[in-house]
Order: sequence, then C-alpha cells, then structure tokens
Amino acid sequence: MKVILEQISPDTDSSFHILITPHLSDVFLWHYHPEYEIVYIEGANGTRHVGDHISRYEGSDLVFIGPNIPHLNFDYGVKTDHTKVVVQLKENFLGDVLWQAPEFAAITQLFARARSGISFYGQTKQRVGERLNQLATLPPFERLMQLLGIFQLLATSQEYTPLQGEAVASAYNLNEQQRLKRVNQFIAEQYARRLSISEAATAANLTEAAFCRYFKRMTRLTFTQFLNQYRISQAQKLLLLDNTVSEACFACGFESLSYFNKIFRRVTGENPLQFKKRHKI
Repeated sequence: MKVILEQISPDTDSSFHILITPHLSDVFLWHYHPEYEIVYIEGANGTRHVGDHISRYEGSDLVFIGPNIPHLNFDYGVKTDHTKVVVQLKENFLGDVLWQAPEFAAITQLFARARSGISFYGQTKQRVGERLNQLATLPPFERLMQLLGIFQLLATSQEYTPLQGEAVASAYNLNEQQRLKRVNQFIAEQYARRLSISEAATAANLTEAAFCRYFKRMTRLTFTQFLNQYRISQAQKLLLLDNTVSEACFACGFESLSYFNKIFRRVTGENPLQFKKRHKI
C-alpha cells in the first residue's frame, strides 16, 4: 500500500480538473494532493476514509476535502453500478485577488472549513449531486459558473459534518517521501507474516521512537493502523476470490480470527462474512 502524492493538472480550457466515474473500485488508493477535492458518488455503499476518520456511507456520499489530507478512493470495493464525480482544484484557481471580494466571503469560509474535510447530507447532497452530474456537459464558462454555484450552496448549508482530517506534513519533502516509499514496499512484501515496528523502523533507517513520530506525522496513522488497513484490503480481495474468512485472515498476517473480525469491521463497517455475502454473485 502506497501513500501516493497525486499529480493533478487542470483540464484543457479550464481552471480545474473533472473526473467522471474513474474505475478504481479494485484499487486501494491511499493518497493525497495539494488541491482541494469535491467527491460525489451515488449508487454505492462504501467506506469514507479521510485522514484518521473512517465511516460508512450508504447509497451516496458528498465530501469536500482540503489540501494534503490523505484519503481513500470512495469507490474502493464497490461492486454495484455507480456514478462518481470528482472535481480537483487549487485554492487560488481563480487567482488571489478575486477571492478577496466580499461576495466570496461565505465560499472563503467554506474553503477554510474544508481543510479538515466536510461531508454533506440531506437536500444539500441531493442538490449538489445533481449539479455535479451536469458539470462535465457544460461549456467552459457555464461550467465555472455552475461550480461557483455549487460552492455557494455548500457554503450556506447547515447539512454537514466535519471530518476532522489532518493534512500530511512536509508534503513536498522528497527525502521523507522516499523513506515512506521504502516502508510501503516493505509492508507490501512482508504483510503476510508477523511484522514489528522495529523492522519497519530499520527499513526507514530510523530509530523505533523516531520512526513512530515520523510515520504518524506523514500518514496521520500509527504503523499498526496503517498495516491493518493494508491487510484488510488484501483480505477483501481474497474473500472476493471465494477464499474462506479463515483463509483470508491467516493469509494476510492476522494471527487471531476474533482480532481479524474486529479490525475488518472497524475498517469496513461490516464483518468479513457480511462483506463476502454482499459481493457474492
């Protein structure tokens, strides 16, 4: 599992980037980027994982995420037919001066709140979802106006829940990213056996205490939390390949079925058998 710094560029003739239903349901993409991101998904039940916030959404979800907050792709593990709209943009996508206009005061406050992530529900989710679904079909100017209207709806809504996510620190430090890459590779190669923090610290070329501080700062998760989430993602793949719960548990490095069930429910919102039955064809 890699904590990926995603590179994003605006679309042609646009100041932001739109993705329509990217097919990533089989990819556990734990990533972050310096852009803000609006995600709307419908026709799916899945996991909302933003920073150290983990919860389930049912039917649809609408989230606004600030810069450098690590998050999981919202369609991960979704097997139903669904649609997804992702809008990614820099904070100054309209320039620095325009945002200072008093007409943008509410939207400016929205962007400040989004720095820790926000989920929306109720009529706000429905109305904004409808507008996001239209976005890619509009000419450039109308598309921009539609997006500003969406921001105003979000900014004035009371139907929201703060997610309390935290941004990745030192996001552009190349040495730290390379160190984290070594740890990710170590986990991907060794997750099926018992792993210790001291081994991971050695892979990062740090003392155990320094590694724990570094890893939490970079991922907002402890090493054990991160490792468990990776193991659960691998276990889900095995369950979808018709392995038993017991087989998936021990093949992914868990040494106790009860602990495996506990962590699986914590990460996914359901137990392994429920997950397997829900995806059984």
